[in-house]
Amino acid sequence: MGGSRAHYGAPDQRCPLSRKRTYQRIPIPITFALAGAVMFTTALASTTTGNAARVTGAGRPDRAPVAAVALAAFAAPRAAVAPSAPQARPPLRTPRRIAKAMLVHRFGWKAWQFKYLNRLWAIESGWNRYASNPYSGAYGIPQAVPGSKMSSAGPGWQWNARTQIRWGMRYIQARYRTPYWAWRQQHAYGWY
Repeated sequence: MGGSRAHYGAPDQRCPLSRKRTYQRIPIPITFALAGAVMFTTALASTTTGNAARVTGAGRPDRAPVAAVALAAFAAPRAAVAPSAPQARPPLRTPRRIAKAMLVHRFGWKAWQFKYLNRLWAIESGWNRYASNPYSGAYGIPQAVPGSKMSSAGPGWQWNARTQIRWGMRYIQARYRTPYWAWRQQHAYGWY
C-alpha cells in the first residue's frame, strides 16, 4: 500500500479542500467595464437609498431595492435604443400652422404677412373653427357670414380648419390683396 496511496502534498496534485486558489487572468477592457458597472451601481444605490440600507424585521439590511434600481438603470438605455421601439408621432397641425404654410406656399404671400393674419383672426375668432356669432351669423376662423359660404372652398366647412382657412385667404386675396391690408381695414373700421 505504500506506493499506491495518493499523496496530496506532492506538487503535481492538489487537494480539493486546499485554500490555495488560482486566478484566471481577465482582459483589461472587461475589467474596466466591470469596475465601471460596479461604481455606477454603487453610486446609483447611494443616491436612491440615501446611503443607508433599510433594515428588515430580522435586523439585516434589505438590498432588494438597490438591485431593482440597478437593473432598471441598465435596462432603460437598451429599451430606448431598441429598433423595435415605436416612433413618436409628429405634432398635429394647428390652424395657425396650416395657415402659415398656406400663406407662403399656396397664396404666394411673404412670411411676414402671417403676423397680420394672426392678429386679424385672433380678434375675429381666436382661431377657433367652431366660433359663431349669434347676432350676425358669422362662423368659423374667418367669421364668414353666413358660414355656409365656406362650402365653396372644400368639404367639411363646419369643422375643417383647412377649408375655413382656404376660404378666408381667398376672401382676403380677392378683396384686400394681402393680410396686411385686411388688418388695416379691421383696425380702422372694426370689420373686414
